[in-house]
Amino acid sequence: MNVLNIIWSGYRATFEEQDDTIVWLSHALSNAGAELGVLLRGAAVNYVLPSPPPEPLVIGERRQKCAPDVHGQVAALCEKVPVFVVAEDLARRGIEDAPPGKYRLVSEADLPALMMEYSQVWRW
Repeated sequence: MNVLNIIWSGYRATFEEQDDTIVWLSHALSNAGAELGVLLRGAAVNYVLPSPPPEPLVIGERRQKCAPDVHGQVAALCEKVPVFVVAEDLARRGIEDAPPGKYRLVSEADLPALMMEYSQVWRW
């Protein structure tokens, strides 16, 4: 079985956790030997852009010491599995340059063929 994880909702739970839950899940599945690919769509295409680390979240006297580094986590995921990025979603957000790293750009017209390469498609 091979799975395509489509990450559409960007920055899910990154205030509560130190990473995007589905990026973390993709790392865990890959480490366990699963065959998978990841497709970034919608707000999640922002994950390809390097950004300065966010300020730690502070609530009262509690300070979150490990701020999320979703860009770094997705870049590391590229070393394990193919990570696809929808070109039109980049353009909708004014991102004109090809994303740095080992991302694979795909057009919306290519999505049906890409999905057919996988036995299961999970949308998050």
